[in-house]
Amino acid sequence: MKRSEVKLQDKWALEDIYASDEKWEEDFTLAAATAGDAAKYRGKLGEKKELLACFKKIDELSERIERLYGYAHMRKDEDVSNTKYMGMSDRAMSLYIALSSSVAFLDPELTALDEKVLKAYIADKDFAPWSYNLKEILRVKAHILSEEGEKLLSLASESLGYFQNTFSMIDNVDLPLPMVKDDKGNDIKLTHGSYSFLLSSKNREVRKGAFMGMYGAVKSLINTIASNYTGNVKKDNFYARARGFKSPLEQALYGGDIPSEVYDNLIEYVGKNLSVVHDYVRYRKEQLGGELNMYDMYVSLVDDADLSLDFEDAFELVKKGLKPLGDDYARLLERARSERWMDVYETDNKRSGAYQSGCYGVHPFVLLNYSRTAHDVFTIAHELGHAMHTNYSNSALPYSQAGYAIFVAEVASTVNEVLLLKYLLATTTDKKMKKFLLSYYLDMFRTTLFRQTMFAEFEKNAHDMDLKGEPLTPESLSDMYYELNKKYYGDGVNHNDEIRYEWARIPHFYTAFYVYKYATGITSAVNIANGILKDAKNVERYKKFLSAGGTDSPYEILKIAGVDLKTATPYENAMREFKETLAELKKLG
Repeated sequence: MKRSEVKLQDKWALEDIYASDEKWEEDFTLAAATAGDAAKYRGKLGEKKELLACFKKIDELSERIERLYGYAHMRKDEDVSNTKYMGMSDRAMSLYIALSSSVAFLDPELTALDEKVLKAYIADKDFAPWSYNLKEILRVKAHILSEEGEKLLSLASESLGYFQNTFSMIDNVDLPLPMVKDDKGNDIKLTHGSYSFLLSSKNREVRKGAFMGMYGAVKSLINTIASNYTGNVKKDNFYARARGFKSPLEQALYGGDIPSEVYDNLIEYVGKNLSVVHDYVRYRKEQLGGELNMYDMYVSLVDDADLSLDFEDAFELVKKGLKPLGDDYARLLERARSERWMDVYETDNKRSGAYQSGCYGVHPFVLLNYSRTAHDVFTIAHELGHAMHTNYSNSALPYSQAGYAIFVAEVASTVNEVLLLKYLLATTTDKKMKKFLLSYYLDMFRTTLFRQTMFAEFEKNAHDMDLKGEPLTPESLSDMYYELNKKYYGDGVNHNDEIRYEWARIPHFYTAFYVYKYATGITSAVNIANGILKDAKNVERYKKFLSAGGTDSPYEILKIAGVDLKTATPYENAMREFKETLAELKKLG
């Protein structure tokens, strides 16, 4: 479909950021001329007046550059072949770099201040919009190096960052993916995009061909990938030691203001409950018939059951599913449609997938590529969850506090998915559809909670091995991953030898200790959604969470919504939900 063929109502209103490209250029000229203005406060942060002015100037510049980049990158995503917006996006990013460079003095200079001065700033109501930032400076003070040390680490960061770039080149360019058969028997080039589609094929030979083709390609480069990943692990361990941490996991959790118990509890309580996943895997084997292989884990258990809806009907369904969140939430959903927050349909050269993007001072924007499938219906709910989170925080807080941490970023989106799914389960009378929905929910758990926890355990083990002086080789990494795969999936599935190389194609492993947040996110969302459905009073607690932005530790902010991940309760509730869902599915036959 050409973009010109899409109705205006189904295109996002980026003119709400800038009325025209010319207006963008005017703002860019102003931003380019002022991007380094905050540097004039260097050496003056011990004076209250100067620090306040510095904070305000940084916020002013950041907000402007955020708008410039947001507009440019979303225009670019309308047509990724449009070099004009690609250039505008790159120019806006250059301003981010210029701003970051000009304020590099900020953290080292603040941490060098006397503790009494920092505490006085924190207690001063004039610094209220930046109080959490200042508390964080005080908290991490012991791990900030001298200005020379920080400069040295900064200089090293570019070269040490190339492990991720190298993996991207291997994964997206050099990986020798073969030709495989599709459902119609045609020869097609295997890609990362077609791989997930082919794994859901009803034809087992198609699934097997894609699986073998993918891991055959990965195995052919396993020595290079393992060497590159080993370098990345050593880089993480280097940074941790340089800053006085025992491990990069400790550094990551400390840096995010997340208690170490959160990571430990996730692995412990998921590990204690793996029997429920093993039971589900055995059920899959029974339903699909014959032996079960790792390439059979993504095919639907239910034939000819899906939510094939026009977008308008899908959006109305989402609104019904989210009705427990109250009238003001419903009004925001209506605004998202009437004010054109969403870009709905796939068009020529449009960026694939879906996301939410927010610019402070402007409503959020949601990119979709809607088609008539259950996945895309749930994607509407998911991305609008992100948009509502952004809207609540931006509306309640100043720019300096509105941004929320990645740790809580997937909570609101997953709450929406869970509420929608539970609404559908409560209202459908069709046995096949109910079975489809229950299996959809179980696979959401399997891929987001259990699989991501397995990834988290792999990361921890790999970094610990290097810290202990144990060699990271293609064999040691692959063997360790293979044992984890057997641990998490149990004896109901054939652990095909190729799966031992799965670790080598996970991009998130190059941003260490990130994946666990998906697992804690769904754990939190299940607890919050069930709390809302049981007692409407929990809706107000949840909206306080949505409105909290970055005013405190993300762990503490999550507690506002009633979830304490330092305790066993959230994990036990999530495991019980999985077990009960599986029991309900089994009853349907």
